[in-house]
Amino acid sequence: MSMVLDVFVGNTTIMDMDIYQLWLDGLTVREAVKARMDQGALLECEANAEVLMSDTMDQFRTFQLCERLLHSPTKLANQLLFQIPSQHQRMLIEKYYEFDSVFAREVLGKKLSKGTKKDLDDISSKTGITLKSCRRQFDNFKRVFKVVEDLKGPLVENIQHHFLLTDTQARDYAAIVFFANSRFETGKRKLQYLSFQDFAYCASQLIQYWTTGAVDSMVEDMDVDLEKEFLHELKDLKVLVNDKNMLDQHKVLVCAALRGKIKVYRLMEANFKNLSRALINLASKLTHTKDVRDLFIDLVEKVIEPCRCDRWTLGEVTLFLTQYTNAAHGLGTFSRQVVWDRYMGVIRSCILRMYHE
Repeated sequence: MSMVLDVFVGNTTIMDMDIYQLWLDGLTVREAVKARMDQGALLECEANAEVLMSDTMDQFRTFQLCERLLHSPTKLANQLLFQIPSQHQRMLIEKYYEFDSVFAREVLGKKLSKGTKKDLDDISSKTGITLKSCRRQFDNFKRVFKVVEDLKGPLVENIQHHFLLTDTQARDYAAIVFFANSRFETGKRKLQYLSFQDFAYCASQLIQYWTTGAVDSMVEDMDVDLEKEFLHELKDLKVLVNDKNMLDQHKVLVCAALRGKIKVYRLMEANFKNLSRALINLASKLTHTKDVRDLFIDLVEKVIEPCRCDRWTLGEVTLFLTQYTNAAHGLGTFSRQVVWDRYMGVIRSCILRMYHE
């Protein structure tokens, strides 16, 4: 019996992005085959289960061989083992470095060490993400951190340059690097309502305005370490609450600006000094490492929770913080306006992001 075969020979590496996603999700070959069958692959390809198994195994094998190149994405374009079109290379890299926000939230602020890696079993059970996927995501966090932590220049740009990620991905990784370096407290029960994106937004504010890179664009650790001189200058803001005349004048200016504009006006007027002291005392403590780490829990306990208890709306909090910041410019004897604006600009942005009604 004679047979007719169509044979195609080429050197372009064929990669199925749907199967790639199953591999990234940490599925075994059998689990991936079942997933493909559930998605109707047998009908679509007019194949049987054996062919589907063979195709999946072949794809998984290719991905595993490519993985070492994905650890250093810039090498992918220059290697000769796999002929991969440039658009597919971008997709491979971007998907490999994608991560689940719920996973990132679990490890955010923790040291990217073997100790944390031992907790991945528990994180996998808690989040429903496969252990293999958790390990890939954790190793990616650690890899990016190790490469960029001591580089000069902007953190986001360094991540993009070395890992060829999108702007959004690079900013998310910058937040992870920043939190891992400063070890901000994110795990307390009172902070559990905050998402990874909430913290990532706050990280971008801190990086842009409070790090050494805010004043010098070419120093080591420019976007990783908070500027020590600025943190020391924050102690000068204590005059706003220690000087009774200045405190009273500040209150008068804020109350004049908000009278008739917020429903919680009387509560704000009665609690003004407590809120002001909370904001200023928080600033004056940031020279201590522990207090820097407790920044977000302090914001929740000292500012956000009191306002929530008094049923402030987000709009009212926005108006108060805006006028509270601006009113300081009307205090003729207050000389630390630049430090004040740099401090309150970030604090205002973080509080408004963290204030979930």
